[in-house]
Amino acid sequence: MHPIRIVLLLLLFLSPFSNYSFAQTKTPSKEEIKKTAKLAVKYLHEGNYEKSLSAARESLHYATIIKDDDIIAASYNVIAANLEELSEFEKAIFYYKKGLTYANKTNNNKIKNWINNNLGNVYCFEKKQYETGIHYYKKSLEYSQKAADTSRIVFTKLNITWAYFDIGSFKEGFPYLQYINKYHPKFGDESTIVALNMLNGMYYSYIGENKKAESYFLTAIKLGTVGNEKSDLSFSHQEYSKFLIKKGDYKQAYENLTLYNKLTDEIYKEDKIKKANVAGINLELDEYKREIDKVETEKNLQYQSLRKSKIIVFLVVIALLVVLLFFYSLYKNYNFKKKANHDLTVANEELLIAKDKAEEASYAKTQFVSTISHELRTPLYGVVGITNMLLDEHKELANSPHLSSLKFSARYLLSLVNDILQINKIEENRIVLENLTFNVSDEINMVKNSLSFISQSHNNKIKSKIDPTIPEYLIGDKLRLAQILMNLISNALKFTKNGEVIVSANLVKVEDKSHFIEFEISDNGIGIAPADQDKIFEKFVQVGRIENDYQGTGLGLAIVKRLLELFKSEISLESQIGIGTTFMFTIAFDYDPNKTKDIINNIKVDLSSGQIFKILVVEDNKINQMVTKKIIEKNNCSCFLVDDGFQAIEILNKEDFDVILMDINMPLISGFETTRQIRLKGIKTPIIALTAFAKDEITEEALSAGMNDIIIKPFETLKLFQVINDQIKKTKNAVI
Repeated sequence: MHPIRIVLLLLLFLSPFSNYSFAQTKTPSKEEIKKTAKLAVKYLHEGNYEKSLSAARESLHYATIIKDDDIIAASYNVIAANLEELSEFEKAIFYYKKGLTYANKTNNNKIKNWINNNLGNVYCFEKKQYETGIHYYKKSLEYSQKAADTSRIVFTKLNITWAYFDIGSFKEGFPYLQYINKYHPKFGDESTIVALNMLNGMYYSYIGENKKAESYFLTAIKLGTVGNEKSDLSFSHQEYSKFLIKKGDYKQAYENLTLYNKLTDEIYKEDKIKKANVAGINLELDEYKREIDKVETEKNLQYQSLRKSKIIVFLVVIALLVVLLFFYSLYKNYNFKKKANHDLTVANEELLIAKDKAEEASYAKTQFVSTISHELRTPLYGVVGITNMLLDEHKELANSPHLSSLKFSARYLLSLVNDILQINKIEENRIVLENLTFNVSDEINMVKNSLSFISQSHNNKIKSKIDPTIPEYLIGDKLRLAQILMNLISNALKFTKNGEVIVSANLVKVEDKSHFIEFEISDNGIGIAPADQDKIFEKFVQVGRIENDYQGTGLGLAIVKRLLELFKSEISLESQIGIGTTFMFTIAFDYDPNKTKDIINNIKVDLSSGQIFKILVVEDNKINQMVTKKIIEKNNCSCFLVDDGFQAIEILNKEDFDVILMDINMPLISGFETTRQIRLKGIKTPIIALTAFAKDEITEEALSAGMNDIIIKPFETLKLFQVINDQIKKTKNAVI
């Protein structure tokens, strides 16, 4: 949910604002310094962050000289508020705490109240560290009580209630809601009336008093519609839709979700445009009318989970059929050779025929895998792209563990599909590990959140124990580590009921930059028999399946073992029937504090604007058209869509483009043939293949057709525009 932040009120204790020049030949007076601080607040209110930061630094400098802790605290608060607006939350927290240090030296309870409130906002609604955030809110409440400011008490208790309700702690939040309901009519203001009615609706929905809940929700929506609290109105629609889903009124729920989407688009469109114009931040523009699922209930989650399971089972069945056909072929060949031993010539001829058939079968298998890979990557491109759009469109949920888990799960599904289809590549060590900076605790929490549904379905709990001596940032292949943990934890959850799974990470050894982290995944489930412990890491092997709940592909632990071999590690286990199982492995990751420090301290705002390119996209899939178009438009480029190669040739006869993104597998005419015809017309525009085929399968034909480069879907946006810029630059240099 959206926090209620106190910044513009911070300097009300200062003198009224008047024009002030920064140029000083000597230390200004205290009143002049207050005016400069007030100027910083004015610029922040106008969205002029660069000038606001400059004025705040000016007031901080002179306030430090005259040793005025009130103005120092106020200046730090404005600096932190600017950084919060620019999504620099770690730095914002740093400066809020600096301001709080100086505020604590004063007797000004209002400043202490405001800064503690703002810290509560950042921790609760940006960092999602609700325990810490609520702690600061309660400190803020103490100072407002000391100041005997009932209006501030009502305001702060509203934030506390919102935070508790946001994490589902309705019992803890209800006493604060009671206080607000009692004193808001006298000491509250119109800016919070919409939020108050919404919170009442949430509470009564929680305790099952649906009539009261609906009444409060409708009141909140009515007041928000006629008032100026557009943000609170949007959240009222969102919470009302959840209430309607709970009641089973999916039609109205969908209508309210649509209104929430529309209002949120309007709010964040205005906010992003203002930031891009003033602070020079290159924020991407989202799709405005993104359709979302009508029902976000456990039933729908179960359906999605079942759907994913069916896909995996289907792939396993296909793989098993291929293996069975292969063994059947070997069996037939064996019987044939045994029967034909009396005639060596005939046997040789039959062997040659069998060899030809085997080669044909191998080729057919390769083609089958290639086709399946293409057909799976194509919809997954849409899943990953639309997930990214959802994250961009709802900036208030940028740090939500649920939405982050959705994005993580989509990417993990893509990785898992690729691994299932290319398990032979894993065995041949053709997968290369990446080196990325990551936080061990964050990766484990992400996996925990992604598996929360499986955990709840078996009434299990997932706990984590992270060694505090592990560095905050390590370097390694975080996606493969997450895949290993995902497979092991999900496996533990499947074979445990009414129990717990514990994930531990401990630093066991340090050699130069290499930090050896030992991971343990323990459960108190059914255990694994000693006779089965050597089998479980083989492909398609499943043990202990005494109930229908124990479903899976039989590939999970096999993939874990092969991935750990890429890390030059091994996995071991300890298990007892009826007691539980523990899996253990150790991976060495690099630690580079200098690189981490550079990443944190050298964040710069890009004040330059990117060059606008005119891009033609040749793509027959409508969902992929939508995703690709939004990616291009979010990067300030113009996009033109055509459905097939003939349309592309026709529009190229009329218009010029900077670059062409060409799908390969299209009806009527393929991307290769389209490219050949374009080149025959003498058109030199760079053509980049945008395809779901594996790159090594089409590189030769793509280059021979006249294409300049290849991008595989799904792709990283940064990689796409790097290739686009490189190809346009090469073409322009060639013309010169």
